Formats: sequence, C-alpha cells, structure tokens
Amino acid sequence: MRAQFVVSEIGVGLRRNLTMTIAVVVSVALSLALAGASLLVRDQVDSMKGYWYDKVQVAVYLCNKGDAKTYASCAGGAATDQQKAQIKADLEKLPVVEKVIFENRQGAYQHWKEMNPDNPLAKVVGAEGLPESYQVKLKNPEQYDVIASAFAGKAGVQSVSDQRRILDNLFGLLNGLQTVAFGVMSLMVCVALLLIVNTVRVSAFSRRRETGIMRLVGASNFYVQMPFIAEAAFAALLGAGLASGLLLLGNVFVHSWLQQRVQFIHFIGLPEVMRVIPLLVVIGMAMAAVAAFFTLRKYLKV
Repeated sequence: MRAQFVVSEIGVGLRRNLTMTIAVVVSVALSLALAGASLLVRDQVDSMKGYWYDKVQVAVYLCNKGDAKTYASCAGGAATDQQKAQIKADLEKLPVVEKVIFENRQGAYQHWKEMNPDNPLAKVVGAEGLPESYQVKLKNPEQYDVIASAFAGKAGVQSVSDQRRILDNLFGLLNGLQTVAFGVMSLMVCVALLLIVNTVRVSAFSRRRETGIMRLVGASNFYVQMPFIAEAAFAALLGAGLASGLLLLGNVFVHSWLQQRVQFIHFIGLPEVMRVIPLLVVIGMAMAAVAAFFTLRKYLKV
C-alpha cells in the first residue's frame, strides 16, 4: 500500500468532516483525560496508604482523675504506676507490636498545641486536662483490632484510638472521586465512540464513488478501509495528545500551587503521569480503529 495515498485520503476526510472531527478530538480528549485522572487518583491513594500507614500509631489513653464517672475502667480514678507498668508490659508482649512510647501530659499538651496553633482553647486548656498515653507502633497497621480487643475496658485504660481510621475517611473520599471520574469517563467514551461511528459513516458516504471505483479495479477490503481507519486513529491520536497535555498541566498545578498549601499529603509526580500517557495513546487509537473497522464492515459496501 502506498503511504502517500493513505496520508492524502486522511487529509481529505479530515477536511470534509472538520466539525465532526473536532468533536471526536474533544470527546476523546475528555474521556482519556478522565481515564488518566482516575488511574492517577488510584496511584495517589496507594502512595498515601504506603506513606501514612507506615507512620500511624495506635494510642492507648490512660485514665485521668476526672474520668471516674465517665469510663467504667476508670472507676478508681487516674491510672496508678502499677497499672501503667502492667499495661506497658502487656503491650510489649504482643507479637504485633513493634514499639511502645509513653507520652506524658506535658508531651500530649505540646503535641496538641502544635496540631492546633490557632485554637483559642490553647490558652484555656492546660496539660492537666489531657490524658497520658502509650503510643503503639504496629508491625502491620491492619492489626489494630488486636490492641483494641486486648485493652479496651482494661483497668487504667480510658480508650484505644486508631489513627488509621481517620485516614480511612480521606482515602474513602479519594476512592469516591475515582469512582465518579470513572463513571463520567465511561459516559464520555460512549459519546466518543458514537461520534467516531458517525464520522466514519459520513466520510464513507461522501467518498462512496471513489471507493466504488477502487473496488472495480480490484482493490482489497483492507486497502479500501485503511484510509478511514487511519483517519479515525489520527483523530484519536490528537485527542490523546490533548488529554496528555491536560494531565501535564494538572501535574504542574498540583506541585506548584496545591503542594504548597496541602503539605501533609505526599503527591505523586511527573514519573507517574508519564507512565499513564503512553497507555492513553494506545487505548485512544485502538478504540478509534476498532470502532471504525466494525463500522466500515456494515456501511462500506459497494
């Protein structure tokens, strides 16, 4: 097959159906951009889980003197030195525990002030109002229930708190955004496929005389169909390029603006975006080529 003929036919088809081609490019770009964003959100969630789950701890809060009426396990008032020693020994015996750190009231107060620098209560609440605790680092953060079941309600223990559950709310939100992006992407893919089918149909109809002559002189089905398939694939390639540009702009926005304002999140970077872009190009061109191929089997008959 002569490449020059295919290229010239692509140019003819794009010029004759310019508005529909633009619609195909835009719809493919939006659908692929949403697909890429969905994949990147998944990578972001996985990255954050790996980063934060390794740092979260389980806090075993000890009874304070004001907890006697609130918690049954604190009926005796503040945790005694004997209870503290027993709780620490029991924690260190558990095979799931990697490290146990004691945090006194002053340390808890200082940590609370660092986490809430603008809170007006910082001038009112003192260290005596905060409980002492054991900060427990687990070998596997998923095994929080082992600590909770062993120490919840134990004498001298006010409560057991898992920091991972706070992060799970954030990850749940991100997973929800990923699901929404996937749903919108599916809708846009359907729109793009319909536009590709209609564009190929119009292009095949407008060049029915040329294709009829090609059939009469013995041209094969592949030779006749190839310009239309290449035309659809080229439009999808333009859409994939536009989608790639949108993802790169999004990456610049995240790292130049959002990263400075949300510093507690470890954002994925350019390498992850560059891994997604080739996949989008392949998917876009393959989607367009397959849609054009099956459309031509039905409508390109002479």
